[in-house]
Amino acid sequence: MITKDKIIKVLATGFGAGLSPVMPGTAGTLLGVLICLAFLPLPWIFRLFFTIVLTAAAIYVSHRAEEIYQKKDDQRIVIDEIAGFLLAMLPVAINFLNLALAFVLFRMFDIWKPYPLRKFQEFPSGWGVVADDIGAGIYAAAILILFNFFVKF
Repeated sequence: MITKDKIIKVLATGFGAGLSPVMPGTAGTLLGVLICLAFLPLPWIFRLFFTIVLTAAAIYVSHRAEEIYQKKDDQRIVIDEIAGFLLAMLPVAINFLNLALAFVLFRMFDIWKPYPLRKFQEFPSGWGVVADDIGAGIYAAAILILFNFFVKF
């Protein structure tokens, strides 16, 4: 029987990516890459809409997943990495170079958590889980914008 808690777990773990025994956040980000590739033939506005909806859902799902797992920002929760990565890719074209750069930059900022991202984790419940990843996505997006502006490929 499919319960609400099972649906929350499936969504929070990125359909199981967060259950990876090594680097679950990286596995979740890789799912974000695949989602970007799925959006390749679609207009940009669909990417924007999906990213907004996913981010809002991630806040709720992360909150509920913390209650289920009884742990703050459990490493199995990777829906926040997916939302953050999709945000990082919003201002640039989906191509191999941008995907690779976004992946490296997003993971770097997500792990390093430069100011004020580490503080964002102190936000209550799902907000704290998601906010630092959205911040990491914004930092990565800013560098991607500059890269795409100065380097023509």
